[in-house]
Amino acid sequence: MGTEPTMRALLIAGPTASGKTALALSLADQFGGAIINTDSMQVYRDLSIITARPTAEEMARAPHHLLGTVDAAENYSVARWLADAGAALRSIEAEGRFPIFVGGTGLYFRALTQGLSDIPPVPEAVRAELRDWAEGRAAEEIHARLAALDPETAATLRPSDPQRNLRALEVFTSTGRSLVSFHAERKGAVLQSDEVLSIFLAPDRDLLRARIDVRFDGMMAAGALEEVERLAARGLDPALPAMRAHGVPGLIRALRGDISFEEAIEKGKADTRAYSKRQHTWFRHQAPDFTWVKPEEAEAWVVAKKSEIAKTP
Repeated sequence: MGTEPTMRALLIAGPTASGKTALALSLADQFGGAIINTDSMQVYRDLSIITARPTAEEMARAPHHLLGTVDAAENYSVARWLADAGAALRSIEAEGRFPIFVGGTGLYFRALTQGLSDIPPVPEAVRAELRDWAEGRAAEEIHARLAALDPETAATLRPSDPQRNLRALEVFTSTGRSLVSFHAERKGAVLQSDEVLSIFLAPDRDLLRARIDVRFDGMMAAGALEEVERLAARGLDPALPAMRAHGVPGLIRALRGDISFEEAIEKGKADTRAYSKRQHTWFRHQAPDFTWVKPEEAEAWVVAKKSEIAKTP
C-alpha cells in the first residue's frame, strides 16, 4: 500500500492587488490556518499603509507571522526571511495549524522550497571599486561589462536592472565564478516542492491595473503620506529597501518640493503597475511549480485540490 500524501503548506502568490489577503483569510478560516507573510516590504514596521499590509481587523481573523517585524533601518535579506519563515513554520505546525504563505516576492517563495546559494561575502574593497565605477553609468553599460566577463549570468538578467547586474559583477570579480554557478548549489530549503500546493493568482491585466490605481488612492486617503513623512524624518539611507518601496521615493520628493503630489501619486501608481508586470514575468519563467488560477476561481480550486490530495491512497 502507498503512503497517503499530505500537504504541509499552501503557497499563495500573485501580483500586488490581486486579492491574496482575502483568499488567504477565507482559507485560513476553513483550514484552521495561520498566515506567514511572504512579501519583502510588508515585513517593515514603518510601512503599514503604503504596502497595503493587512488591517488589524484582518489580522484578528487568523494568526499572522513576519508582518511589521523589522525596522526600516535594517536591510532585511532573503536569508533572514528564510530563517524566520522556518521558525514560524515550526511554531505553526506545533500548534496544529495549517501554514499559508502569502505574498508576491518570488525570491522568498523560491528560497522556501529550493534553498539559497552559498555565495562567499564580497570584499568591501571590491564592492567599493565597482560601485565607484558604476556611478553615473547607464544600466546597459553595466550589463555589457557583465556580459563580457560572465555571459552566462548576463543572459539571465535584464540590461535595465543595474543593481542585479552590479551584484553579479561583484560576485564574479571576487570569486572568479559565475553567479549562476552558485545558484546551482542551493541549500537550506524549509519545504519540499511535493509538500506544498502552490498557486499564482492571475487576474485580468486591465482589471488589475485599475485595481492598483484605486488601491493607491485608497492608501493615500488612509494616511500613506503621513506615514511616508514620518519615515522621511528618520533620515535613513535612501538605498535601504524600505526607502525604495513603491510610492515612497516619489512622495518623499514631493514632501521636499521637488515634484508635485499629483506627480508623486502617478509615479507610485506607475511603479506599482510596472512591478505587477514583472511579477507575472518572474513567476511564469522562474516558478513552474505554481498553478495559475483566476482569483474568482482560486478558493474553490484550492479546497477541491486539498481534498483530493488528502483522499489519494
